[in-house]
Amino acid sequence: LAGMILFVWARGRGDPAPTAQHWRAAAVVGAFLLLGGNASVAWAEQRVPSGLAALLIGVMPIWMVGLEWLRRGSRPSKQVVAGLFLGAVGVGLLVLPQGGGNGMDLVGAAVLILAAASWAWGSVVSKSAPLPKSPFLATSLEMIAGGVLCLMVAALSGELQGFSVADVSSRAALAWLYLVVFGSLVAFTAYIWLLGVTSIAKVGTYAYVNPIVAVLLGWAVLGEPVTWRTIVAAAVILLGVALVNVGWGLTNPFGRRPLLKPGGPRDY
Repeated sequence: LAGMILFVWARGRGDPAPTAQHWRAAAVVGAFLLLGGNASVAWAEQRVPSGLAALLIGVMPIWMVGLEWLRRGSRPSKQVVAGLFLGAVGVGLLVLPQGGGNGMDLVGAAVLILAAASWAWGSVVSKSAPLPKSPFLATSLEMIAGGVLCLMVAALSGELQGFSVADVSSRAALAWLYLVVFGSLVAFTAYIWLLGVTSIAKVGTYAYVNPIVAVLLGWAVLGEPVTWRTIVAAAVILLGVALVNVGWGLTNPFGRRPLLKPGGPRDY
């Protein structure tokens, strides 16, 4: 719905009609961001508390630098390696069993980590994908394509069987509308726009805030437990993300050439 609203608005303001190439690129980016990223998180949060899920998703900037490392074949600095190590330690603190217990659901944790990787790769790909110059039109295409892919997977997995709009509660409907307006039209559009005007290292700094907010909201609203182990793991993960972002974005650890040049809006 958000994609269609934004598409109509973008075309109404004079943005040119998208080409077949634009749609193909949007489908690829939308698959990584919305299907592999958001939809996977929605599935995994049925098995993992929201606060811990946000902490695992918080390693996304580490995935970004790791994927760029593999993509470019350059060796990162010691600072970045230290950040990657700390991120792995923090994730280990969250998912490994504690005191004879079962620990976090490993399937859910694995899906969340892969979702972070999918979101990171989609972000990297979108920097050079042949999308429309208008970030609003590009975002609408990605949301429409990604939404269609999510519906296809839902249909194939049987989730649509027995679904009825009449069974949707008012609370669920309000939550959905909130995500349409603030999660998609505002936040996702802003994210895609930022990818076009600044470096991924800077865009990824939002990962500092999200896990903390999610853990606090999960504790305050849903009654999810916050243990000392969770707090220590959060601190270790955030420190690792900070080291990676500083080393990647400020000192250019991959060599003399810029990793991803900040620039103006998309110009393909």
